[in-house]
Amino acid sequence: MYVERASRLAGAVVWSNAPEPDGAARVLPDGCMDLLWHEGRLLVAGPDTHAYVTDGGETGTWAGVRFYPGTAPALLGVPAHELRDRRVELTDLWPASEVRRLAARVNAAPDPASGLEDLALRQAAGTDPPDPLLRQVVTALDAGRPVAAIADELGLGARQLHRRSLTAFGYGPKVLARILRLRRALALARGGVPFGETAARAGYADQAHLAREVRELAGLPLGELLARRS
Repeated sequence: MYVERASRLAGAVVWSNAPEPDGAARVLPDGCMDLLWHEGRLLVAGPDTHAYVTDGGETGTWAGVRFYPGTAPALLGVPAHELRDRRVELTDLWPASEVRRLAARVNAAPDPASGLEDLALRQAAGTDPPDPLLRQVVTALDAGRPVAAIADELGLGARQLHRRSLTAFGYGPKVLARILRLRRALALARGGVPFGETAARAGYADQAHLAREVRELAGLPLGELLARRS
């Protein structure tokens, strides 16, 4: 069973999940990165460019802190593009002795999710705040603004925006725009909006365009994807 709540860390979400035994799961791209706990281990989920499908082989409870797009790289000390489409042990990024100490603190917490949240808050307290420009980029892309117009409004060249996006988000702004558009479309469709109207309101050229993007990014037709969440 999956549950989530807003974190005390601005923009982040704290979640936990106890999947069904041998049950595969499909995690859709969302522009975010996660700090994960599983059976006493600390891991990091990088930004996805397509659905991440588990094989159901790893049972037991998972917990995580999902960071607002663009904020995790500064906390982790690694550019987002180095973790694109990857799940790695935190020991791959930080000294093993430090990770063992942090894992012990998380394991001693009342629950792993709150322990992870405390870890993230402590890390954020010792790190410079995220570049406010990154939040402006996410907000503008999520509103459907063209990438070229966003670069002009922020006083950046297209190449400069692309480089900063790779570091912060793991991919260029056009990929992030596609992912955020998918999230808007799924929210509308899950709310009962007809597919044709969903396509128009989310910013697709037409329903066929919506269908192609959903299949490419999520790996399933839209109807089947919605049925799996019902």
